[in-house]
Amino acid sequence: MAPTVLESFTVHFSFATKLIASFALLAGAAPAFSHIVLENKSAPAGSSYKAVFLVGHGCQGSATTGVSVQIPTGFLGAKPYPKAGWTVSAQLGKLAKPYESHGKQISEDVTVVSWKAATPGAGLPDAFFDEFVLRGKLPVSPGPLWFKVLQTCENGSNDWSEIPASGISTQGLKLPAALLEIKPAETAHHHH
Repeated sequence: MAPTVLESFTVHFSFATKLIASFALLAGAAPAFSHIVLENKSAPAGSSYKAVFLVGHGCQGSATTGVSVQIPTGFLGAKPYPKAGWTVSAQLGKLAKPYESHGKQISEDVTVVSWKAATPGAGLPDAFFDEFVLRGKLPVSPGPLWFKVLQTCENGSNDWSEIPASGISTQGLKLPAALLEIKPAETAHHHH
């Protein structure tokens, strides 16, 4: 008796799934990238910026259970996005140079944003990919802005905090911080 369409589909689907998995293994156990990076690597000075941190692996095969981002000087009003299965916290610190926002003087601002897996099973497995998001306002001056990220795992951690002595090339750095290149603002602005 010939297989039904559903049985035939299941066999082909199962084979295709195994084939894709095999190609993924042949492509190498290394992830597509080996650092925590920003999805959008540049933005105009003085603009609102959605920082999407891409996490493509854990620590030496161990699941990621925490991501903590140090907010660089000049990145104002950082607000984290909540993440299902994770608790989020924002740590405040005194600013060296206060700023004004919506008619108020701001002398304390967010200095660290952290996400922590709410339960042991909620961590990000080493073989999976995810993103952690926050928003804030960029400095008005162009130049590099480095976000230092501490990735904690079930076993060990990665402290993505290395910054080059000069320039923006991270070549040769083992654990580089996430780089955002702030470009000059456009001359014509639309204000709301």
